[in-house]
Amino acid sequence: MNTMIYDSSSQHSAMDTSTSLLDDESTKLYSTGLALTSAANNANNNNRRRKDNKGEYPSQRESCIKMFEHWSEQDQLEFMEHLLSRMCHYQHGHINAFLKPMLQRDFISLLPKKGLDHVAEKILSYLDGKSLRDAELVCKEWQRVIADGVLWKKLIERKVRTDPLWKGLSERRGWGQFLFKPRPGEQHPSHSYYRKMYPKIIQNIKTIEANWRMGRHNLQKINCRSETSKGVYCLQYDDSKIVSGLRDNTIKMWDRNTLQCYKANCSEKNLMYHSKKVEMYEVFNILEHIQPICNVSDKLVLPKQVLTGHTGSVLCLQYDERVIISGSSDSTVRVWDAHTGEMTNTLIHHCEAVLHLRFTNGLLVTCSKDRSIAVWDMVSASEINLRRVLVGHRAAVNVVDFDEKYIVSASGDRTIKVWGTSTCEFVRTLNGHKRGIACLQYRDRLVVSGSSDNTIRLWDIEYGACLRILDGHEELVRCIRFDNKRIVSGAYDGKIKVWDLHAALDPRSPAGTLCLRTLVEHSGRVFRLQFDEFQIVSSSHDDTILIWDFLNCSPPDSPIPPVQAGGSSSPTSDSGLVPQAAAAAAVAPSVPPAVSPSLPPALPPSAPFMFGEARGAERAVPMPSPPPPLPSNDSMDKSIDEGQD
Repeated sequence: MNTMIYDSSSQHSAMDTSTSLLDDESTKLYSTGLALTSAANNANNNNRRRKDNKGEYPSQRESCIKMFEHWSEQDQLEFMEHLLSRMCHYQHGHINAFLKPMLQRDFISLLPKKGLDHVAEKILSYLDGKSLRDAELVCKEWQRVIADGVLWKKLIERKVRTDPLWKGLSERRGWGQFLFKPRPGEQHPSHSYYRKMYPKIIQNIKTIEANWRMGRHNLQKINCRSETSKGVYCLQYDDSKIVSGLRDNTIKMWDRNTLQCYKANCSEKNLMYHSKKVEMYEVFNILEHIQPICNVSDKLVLPKQVLTGHTGSVLCLQYDERVIISGSSDSTVRVWDAHTGEMTNTLIHHCEAVLHLRFTNGLLVTCSKDRSIAVWDMVSASEINLRRVLVGHRAAVNVVDFDEKYIVSASGDRTIKVWGTSTCEFVRTLNGHKRGIACLQYRDRLVVSGSSDNTIRLWDIEYGACLRILDGHEELVRCIRFDNKRIVSGAYDGKIKVWDLHAALDPRSPAGTLCLRTLVEHSGRVFRLQFDEFQIVSSSHDDTILIWDFLNCSPPDSPIPPVQAGGSSSPTSDSGLVPQAAAAAAVAPSVPPAVSPSLPPALPPSAPFMFGEARGAERAVPMPSPPPPLPSNDSMDKSIDEGQD
């Protein structure tokens, strides 16, 4: 009975549990149904509201826009800031994508539409070659603006005005005649011609730089030997002639085309009025400023008269368009009229040979074997007044150079001294050379000096610090010049060395990377050299003048025999960009046949140059046996090491 009662209770308990579970499920289902019903009702209500508001939104939007337009610009900004601050990130991204194209404007394309084509052309005219090429690819409108403005032509003209390398190329290759304003009756080529010319010029420049680094050159030789000649002490050149001073007391002028000494009336014209040898000679187109007596082949202009008056060797000379000023071993400085050749003034101050002089902008500086430097004010050719005498060197002052800030002098006492140009006060001494200093050049804070200690030193003139020592010559460094890229030095070891200026100024550059090339052709001491972007012209004790041409040279690995005086140089593979005479083929139909230039031919690719290969790549040319040394009374040689222990 109890058991039965127990079982009945269990059954009732189970039934109660089942009923409870069913009630819970029903409750959940009911709640879910209520939620779904509520959601559906809300959705329906929202849809009704949207439908109800759909008709009101356009009118409300227009109202807001009208109100917005009536607000001030500042009020509009404040309203938008408040509005944006209430938006979500997604809305911000959508607005940003909408605004991005509105914030980008093609002003180059818009300017011509407003009649401002010239402004668009002016803006694009400041681009370099690479940027201008990229600008042409932006769109057809940009390409049209560049073409209509002839911007490739203007880019080339800007380069020619500002870069000596470009200017020299334009003159030597002949394409300069198609730049700037055409002559009356002439018509310049179309825009496409200049666009195609530009990369050819760039390739030509790269080839010239590679020729310098690899030592590829065309060598021309002028033999100055005569019965009485004993060495070529100095020279100066331009595009048409070379003027040289020889130890046999003569000055000779050589035609650059024929490499022959100028002749007139079938007799050789040597200037033979010096009673002593010409030791240092500097002339800048002197023949162009003196009236002629005759013409040879309609090219040569010989001076009206020989400038006579010095009683000793002419050791230094400089001139401009008005005057020629010379210094001599007779201790005088003489001033000549550049047009008539008449002597207009004699400056008597130094008591020994005047070794060097420089003048510019109304200031003349001379230095002498008497250990002094004289500073003169040039009021006119006939009125030159001594301003100050600078004394401080303990030996002959061999060379001076100056600019508007400093006067720099070098002496046989092993020192370089710096003086203020305006005050003439001593500033500092540059010490470092172990023996006398023979040559020096100063420009833009940099001083480069050569000495009989066989070294070249680079100095920072402001701090008096030696920046670098170039060691490579085996004897006295007699002449040195530098430009923005390289240093060229000549020495008594008969060698000419080309140095990388940028590497020399970088203290991280290894010593082995500094000398780019050693040129060995002279069989005697190198007395004088000059160079420009395309060539080196040097003279020597061996009675020769050598012209090292890095522009018109044969392809790599092609031997180039030297050209003797009177001979012609080897034909070159680098025929240039535009021949001197206008070519027959026209680039653009709009160019008349009479002036239609041909496009520059493609230049051969140049092998890359590695700095680390500099010394190993130097030419191994055997040095000919030098002639026996001649008895020397060279004033410069005597003064270089004066005062040495």
